[in-house]
Amino acid sequence: MSTPIDATRTATDGLNKLAVTAIVLAVIAASGFWVFGVAVLAVFAVGAGHVALNQIQLRGERGKGLAVAALAVGYGIATLALISTLGFIPSVVQQLSQ
Repeated sequence: MSTPIDATRTATDGLNKLAVTAIVLAVIAASGFWVFGVAVLAVFAVGAGHVALNQIQLRGERGKGLAVAALAVGYGIATLALISTLGFIPSVVQQLSQ
């Protein structure tokens, strides 16, 4: 038989490893957004952040702030990328119409 998940654990449980991974990916994506083109890592930071929040809620682990920060950075980079892409559309249309 499987053991039920105890949601009443104390706050002294360990730090969620996926939350740490999410914030590391977000920092790398943010630092390399313009220079290295590694903004695609923001997608993984967002995914890992959402899964980490779910795990933190189920397991009672710490790291909610890290996961939320990773989500904020990841969605921020996605917003900047969308705005940047939409900014290039008029110039592409102009080039194609010539």
